[in-house]
Amino acid sequence: MSAVLSPKEEQHRRLVQQMRSTFGPVVCRAFEDPLVVEVMLNDDGNVLVERHGRGIEVEGTLPAQQGINAIGLVASWIGAIGNADHPIVEGALPKEFGGARFEGVLPPCSPGPLFAIRLKARVVYTLEDYVSKGIMSSEQLGRLRQAVINHQNILVSGGTGSGKTTLGNSLLREVAVGAGLNDRIVLIEDTPELECTAPNTVSLLTKDTVDMTRLLKATLRLRPNRIIVGEVRDGSALALLKAWNTGHPGGLATIHANNPEGALLRLDQLCQEAGVPSQHQLIREAVDLVVQISRTNEPPGRRVHAIFDVKTSNTALTSSAQGDLRST
Repeated sequence: MSAVLSPKEEQHRRLVQQMRSTFGPVVCRAFEDPLVVEVMLNDDGNVLVERHGRGIEVEGTLPAQQGINAIGLVASWIGAIGNADHPIVEGALPKEFGGARFEGVLPPCSPGPLFAIRLKARVVYTLEDYVSKGIMSSEQLGRLRQAVINHQNILVSGGTGSGKTTLGNSLLREVAVGAGLNDRIVLIEDTPELECTAPNTVSLLTKDTVDMTRLLKATLRLRPNRIIVGEVRDGSALALLKAWNTGHPGGLATIHANNPEGALLRLDQLCQEAGVPSQHQLIREAVDLVVQISRTNEPPGRRVHAIFDVKTSNTALTSSAQGDLRST
């Protein structure tokens, strides 16, 4: 005998069914494929899918009205409005879609409806996987593993879709290996993408009324040992650096930049968004390593380009290897 759903549960079930129907078979099949990392609807109606090791391919089409309806349903799910007056919809999809990150745009901000869905990694890869696939060298693995053991603060830098979060999860796996109850880890994100299996881990998410800076200040009263930030993107960078530099080593964060020096420059620029002058000295004190991961086109894949030691200003470990992770 099936369980009787509450009105709220029944409403949720129907919304998920509507989403599946409106997304259509092409998009829904992509959610079932463990190799898929991103699903995109372009404003011309083409549905594009990116898979590990294969790049982006056109998988089918979605009528404009169906795309509009899909964005509207996501807006309903996250408690927002999606229409011509509120044409941008962003947030996490329901758990039935793996909590994937959704960004949608409606006319008149685009010629037609468009969206991008970033799927969470279905597998947390080990650093050994990166070596076996040719993405990083064994020397780079050893340096990163030692940095985790020594509670160094690591900044993972890369462009959009370069694999920063996936690498961050691999580093968190290393953190979890040696963590006990005395190692309290706090994850702070805008969208839940990081995973840490350490026994004393708590997660915080920003909201419209609670930004990253506020969460970082609250974190300092939650007895953290390691402070992990999903992505540094605004003036909260200053609060993060202060937290890392006041007895909370062993942190991890990601940042958009094309090289290690650019990552440090962007971090300084983000600090200045908080209304302070350049924080070059604070950055040198708080950040130990910048790990640069890059996206390659021929062949499609990823590469840990360099590990930059901030304290010595030395790019000690570079790599010419390139590869990609595949689910097995």
